[in-house]
Amino acid sequence: MAVCQAAAWCYRGGSISAEPRINDRIRVPEVRLVGPSGEQVGIVPLAKALELAQEYDLDLVEVAATARPPVCKLMDYGKFKYESAMKAREARKNQAHTVIKEMKLRPKIDPHDYDTKKGHVVRFLKQGDKVKITIMFRGREQSRPELGFRLLQRLASDVEELGFIESNPKQDGRNMIMVLGPHKKKTEAMAEAREAQAARKAERQGYAHDDAEAADEDVEAPAEATSEAPAETPSEA
Repeated sequence: MAVCQAAAWCYRGGSISAEPRINDRIRVPEVRLVGPSGEQVGIVPLAKALELAQEYDLDLVEVAATARPPVCKLMDYGKFKYESAMKAREARKNQAHTVIKEMKLRPKIDPHDYDTKKGHVVRFLKQGDKVKITIMFRGREQSRPELGFRLLQRLASDVEELGFIESNPKQDGRNMIMVLGPHKKKTEAMAEAREAQAARKAERQGYAHDDAEAADEDVEAPAEATSEAPAETPSEA
């Protein structure tokens, strides 16, 4: 019989179990029993329910403790916990978390460096992330804040198809900061990335299939050529 012990933590004044009661931890005279496939068995004595659990090699799990009588189900509790943990893990994996990326620029940035930085900003926005743009002023540059303002406005204009100004440029000590927000939601960006990955995988598999067919044709070609022998010319009597 599969028996799983539920974990519990204790404090002064009593104990609280984070998991349902199972098997001999259930302390009631009778339960409303649900079978392994979800069928309603009805109200049965606890001893009978435990006997059925042992017969099916399953656990008796209390799924509705506040009901009168409590509702219990026959199941493989270890397997149930594992599948629940996997579902929770998959849900966390697919959960969309908005991330704030940061990109730092200088007021007199080189054109090539600007294009590189802009490329990073484009990639972040396509992924559905916010981007914090920081212009760093040094020395005499601090007396020319308009240089940083114009650079931020230029960058926002260059990526306006992917993002918008969520927080207008503002001075913060020696820096000037602006936040760009993506037009696409994080969930949409994640879905598109998964679709693109699936399409690339299918394309690679298609190329492999075509190459295999071409190789087969190359192998079969000589056999076809030799199978057609010229007809013999009948000799004259």
